[in-house]
Amino acid sequence: MKLDITQIDPNFLIGSKIDKDDVVWMSAIDAPLKIHGLAVVGDEKFWRLPEDLIDHVNEGVTTLARHTAGGRIRFRTDSPYIAYRAKSFGGGQMSHMPLTGSNGTDLFVDGVSYTTFRPNSARDQWFEGVADMRSAGMHDIEMNLGLYNGYTEIYVGVKAGSTVEAPKPYTIEKPVVYYGSSITQGGCASKPGNCYEAYISRWLDADHINLGFSGSGRGEVCMAEYIASLEMSAFVLDYDHNAPTVEHLANTHYRFYEIVRKAQPDLPIIMVSMPDTDRNTANADQRREVILNTYLTARKNGDAKVWFIDGRTLFGGRDRDCCTMDGTHPNDLGFYRMAEGIYPVVKEALGL
Repeated sequence: MKLDITQIDPNFLIGSKIDKDDVVWMSAIDAPLKIHGLAVVGDEKFWRLPEDLIDHVNEGVTTLARHTAGGRIRFRTDSPYIAYRAKSFGGGQMSHMPLTGSNGTDLFVDGVSYTTFRPNSARDQWFEGVADMRSAGMHDIEMNLGLYNGYTEIYVGVKAGSTVEAPKPYTIEKPVVYYGSSITQGGCASKPGNCYEAYISRWLDADHINLGFSGSGRGEVCMAEYIASLEMSAFVLDYDHNAPTVEHLANTHYRFYEIVRKAQPDLPIIMVSMPDTDRNTANADQRREVILNTYLTARKNGDAKVWFIDGRTLFGGRDRDCCTMDGTHPNDLGFYRMAEGIYPVVKEALGL
C-alpha cells in the first residue's frame, strides 16, 4: 500500500524547487519592493513592534511581535514568474492550524489569490518556490507573510531583464490598525491572506497593521500609547478574549480607548466583542457589556466617531457551528464571515 499521497496525486507535492536559470534575486527590504505592516525591517528583523517597545510589554507580545502577521511585500513587475526564498524561525507547528497559514507566504497577483509558498515541515527554516504568471504584462504583486512565524531573510526573484517597479499606492494609504488576540493575529486561517483583516484590506484597497497577539493582548497602557502614536485611518479594538478576567477587561478597556482618543480626537474607533460566544459562554455576556459600556459612555460624552460591533453576530446564523477550528479560533469560513461583518462598519467609519 502506498502511504505517501504525493505518489498517488502529484498535486499534493509541497512547493516547488526553483528550476529557473535566469533568476535575479532582490532582498525584500530593498527598493523598489515595499514592505507594509511591520515596524522594524532589516538587520534580519521583520518585527511588528519597534525595538524600544518590544521588551517592555508582556512576554507573549515580546515573542509574537517578531511574527509577521499582517506583513506584506508589494511591487509591480512584468516578470513571467515570481520566485521566492525565505529563512524563517522554523517550528510553529500547531495541530489546529495549517502550516500554510502559520509559516507560509501567500502570493496574490492583481488582487487574486495565486499560490502559497510554504516549507515542507515546521522543522524547515529555509523554503522556496516559484509561480509562473498566467498572462504577460505588468502585474501587481502582493505577498502576505506568515501569521505565526517570523523571518530573518526574505528574497524575491524575477527573470533577468524584467521590469520591477514600486507598488501602486493604496487607495487608503494610512493603515487601519487592529489590536487584539489570537483571532486578530490570524489563528487559525489556512493561509495569511484569509485572516479577516487581509480580506478587509483587499476589499477597501487599504493598508493595515495587525497587532494581534495570541493570549497576550491585555490592554496594556504602553500598547495603547504606542497605538495612539501611529498615523492611521481607523482603529479596531478587539482584545476581549485576552483579558484574563471580566474585571481586567473593565479596568483596561475604557482606559485604552481614552488614551487613543486623547491623542487622536478625530480618529474612527471601532470596538469589537468576541465572536465565538456559543462555546465561550461563561463570561461572554459580561465581557460584551464591558465593551458596549465603553462605546455608550464615549457616545454619552459626545464622541460621534466610535462604533460597536457585537461579536455574537459575526459568524451569522446558518452553519455558525462550522466557523471555528476548535470552538474558539476561526477557520476560513469564520474569518470570511468576520470580514463580511466588520468591513461595512470600517467602510462607514472611513466615510466611504
